[in-house]
This record gives sequence, structure tokens and C-alpha cells, in this order.
Amino acid sequence: MNFKEIISVFLILFSVIDILGSIPIIIEMKKKGTTIGSFQATLVAFVLMTIFLFAGEGLLRLFGVDVESFAVAGAIIIFLMGFEMIVGVQIFKEEMKGASGSIVPIAFPLIAGAGTLTTILTLRAKYQAINIEAAIFLNMLVVYVVLKGSTWISQRLGRSGANVLRKVFGIILLAIATKLFRDNFHLVVKVTAE
Repeated sequence: MNFKEIISVFLILFSVIDILGSIPIIIEMKKKGTTIGSFQATLVAFVLMTIFLFAGEGLLRLFGVDVESFAVAGAIIIFLMGFEMIVGVQIFKEEMKGASGSIVPIAFPLIAGAGTLTTILTLRAKYQAINIEAAIFLNMLVVYVVLKGSTWISQRLGRSGANVLRKVFGIILLAIATKLFRDNFHLVVKVTAE
């Protein structure tokens, strides 16, 4: 286990999951009478991420895609997510309407959505699986605490506090996306040239 890698991956996943930015959605769902089981939502998200961490590469091979190409595609998605967070535009459609419960839409797609799963597989190109798994676990602890105390956190942060956090993590995502693209693009070009 590499502590530095765990912290790096933790911060990347924390930015992508954006559980603090999701507090307004969680509060709104609670206001509408939706019951959210904090432990159940966290556990399901953790299992989904773990499955994708270890089986995602096999799925890619099934479709004839290498990890480096997926990392470049993931970098583009992470870049767009960061852009979305900073500019405040909606690029990705969220299918939240009419859904309720801890598993849908909280565990999936809010916590373990396409962006998170793409990021996990993208990180496999650079970090060891054990360090990614540890970072996923740490993130799930944070997710659990936030889900459990979402009302209290919302009152303390306020709308402007949540917006500031969202923009800061958006900039971090843009930087991460640029680095992932730079680290993997030349490998894709090299493989294609051969």
C-alpha cells in the first residue's frame, strides 16, 4: 500500500463523486418524502465500484478496448465533468425524475455513476488496485457521513458554500483530466502506429 497514491486517488474520486455538491439533491429528495438508507446506499455504491475496479478491464477486453484508450476517453469525460462544475452548464443528462430510494438514484447514478466508474477504470492505468480500493473505501466513509448528516451539513455550508466547493473541485478535475490525457495519449498513438 502506498499512502501517497491512496490520498491522490481519494481526492480524485472525492472530486468526481462530488457528494457535497449532491447535498441539495439529497435534501430535495428527503423533502419529497423519499426514504434514504445511508448504509444501504453506501454499501451498494461500494460494491458497484469494487466490481468495476476488478472486472472492468475484462469487460473492456471483451469489446477489444485497451486500458490506455479507455483512460484517454475517461480523461475527456472527467474534463467535461470539471467544465460542467466550473461553468455551471449541464452536459450530461441526469435521469433523476420519478426515481426514488437508496439504490436508485442515490447509490447509482448519484454516487457510483458513469463518471465515477469511468474514473476508477481510468485510474487503473496509473495506480495499483489495492490503493484504489482503499481510496474507494475512504470515500464511502465520507459518503456515509454526508448521507447521514446531509441536513446538518446543508445548513452549515449554505448554497454559496456548496457552490464554492463545486467550483474548486471542478478545477481539480480539469487538472487531473489533463494529466491523465498527457500520460496515456502517447501510449494510444504508439499502439495505433504499430
